[in-house]
Amino acid sequence: MKNNFPEVSLADISRNLFRKNIFFAALSGILLFLSFPKYGSGVLAWVALVPLFYALKNAATIRHGLLLGFITGIISYVGIIYWIAHVIVNYGHLPLYIGIALMLLLAAYLSLYLSFFAGCLVSFREKVPFYIIGPALWVSLEFCKSFILTGFPWENLGYSQYGNTYLIQVADIFGVPGLSFLIVLVNAVLLDVIHRRTKKEYVAAGMVFVLIAGIYVYGFFRLREIDATVTSAPGIDVSLIQGNIDQAVKWDQDYKQETLDIYERLSLKNKPGRGSLIIWPETAVPFKFQNINRFRRQIIDLSLKTQSWLLFGSVSYEPGAYGNDFFNSAYLLSPSGDVRGRYDKVHLVPYGEYVPFRDLMPFVKGLTSGIGDFSSGAGFDPLSLNDKKIGVLICYEGILPFASRAYKNKAAELLVNITNDAWFGATSAPFQHFSMAVFRAVEMRLYLVRAANTGISGIIDPAGRIIAKTGIFQEEALKGHAKFVTIPTVYERVGDIFIIGCFMMVSICFIFSLRRRSQK
Repeated sequence: MKNNFPEVSLADISRNLFRKNIFFAALSGILLFLSFPKYGSGVLAWVALVPLFYALKNAATIRHGLLLGFITGIISYVGIIYWIAHVIVNYGHLPLYIGIALMLLLAAYLSLYLSFFAGCLVSFREKVPFYIIGPALWVSLEFCKSFILTGFPWENLGYSQYGNTYLIQVADIFGVPGLSFLIVLVNAVLLDVIHRRTKKEYVAAGMVFVLIAGIYVYGFFRLREIDATVTSAPGIDVSLIQGNIDQAVKWDQDYKQETLDIYERLSLKNKPGRGSLIIWPETAVPFKFQNINRFRRQIIDLSLKTQSWLLFGSVSYEPGAYGNDFFNSAYLLSPSGDVRGRYDKVHLVPYGEYVPFRDLMPFVKGLTSGIGDFSSGAGFDPLSLNDKKIGVLICYEGILPFASRAYKNKAAELLVNITNDAWFGATSAPFQHFSMAVFRAVEMRLYLVRAANTGISGIIDPAGRIIAKTGIFQEEALKGHAKFVTIPTVYERVGDIFIIGCFMMVSICFIFSLRRRSQK
């Protein structure tokens, strides 16, 4: 009897399988993107990598694994950092196609880490289970991504859980990397349970379930301990001033008085009590405060009117080897109008506050138009409100754990984040930026108060709970209360020692893999 079914070659089967794998890799990219604000939910992160892991189990070669990882990476990173094109086009004054191209270039670079991750998993898959090598490798690569070429730690995987109050308490031990590790571990175990359904996989899943339950128990008791400490701690009333100054006129000399009047009006609105702390955003003052003029006088008079501490951002300068060196600074005025301190931003944003390789890429000069390049400050030194110390994080420093840790180790009892997120427009970036600040409060067990030019401004307690926040593109004077607390944390003392452990685990897996390969 003649067979009426078409013959299917091995090559056809291989192509169909590869297309299916590409689909699963793309699905993981979409789920990863949707795990972060403003469009998604952190719940998706717990299953986001399952499709990719499934594809990697079936990948024919390491080369296929590298490609699948890159597909996942490029889709997820384009979704996460698309706002960079907005910044480049609107404030770098470059054509749309160049803005998109540069954003894609950065997304492609970041995707290389995920590509390497996937290629390694394919290489190890016959020797080491995904749930052993995967979490440690992911954390190790996130660390590399956060520091190589000045680093880009934006929305590392653990940040997706900022809204899970009980879970994130463990960040005071392991930091965000600990949560990234846990999420990848859960994804890997889920894949094995779905893929094999053997007793071994069910046992592994049970152990992970017990681990997560233990983390939630830790979070429950840690919250009770923190709340008891905070209740009896001294505090200060704060007023967070969101001026909502359009970036297009922010540095317009004809708009200086109007800008200053807006901040004064909002600062006097629902006038804070005597001895309060009024906070203006990054570079809120559209002139150099250290220059003697009527604008400086107006700010000093405001601190006298309110009888409050006033913290605000301003450009400052000091004589340098080749003229003046400029700094992105924060000034602190006392209720009597005296300058009590100045902090100069330490960690500058490349192509935002300084232009590396300026001679090689002159077209990027526009990104620092209006104020020119900044110089880096001397160190993370707290400012003093009489006997209380505060650590000031300017803009991007709010997503850097080592910055807040440096302040905590110098006895800071309150973190203040001032930023200007007007650059981002109505994209997801302001929401992402604010969400990452939650972890600085948890890691150091300090209140964090945040003033952003166009939002999001807010108050975050030492447990990472958002006590109050504003919307974006609104004039606001957000009043609240912050406490000065001193709660020791493991992360404060040891920093990212967990990451060292992950690197060691990856090394052990690599050596084990080589030994098994040599024995065959």
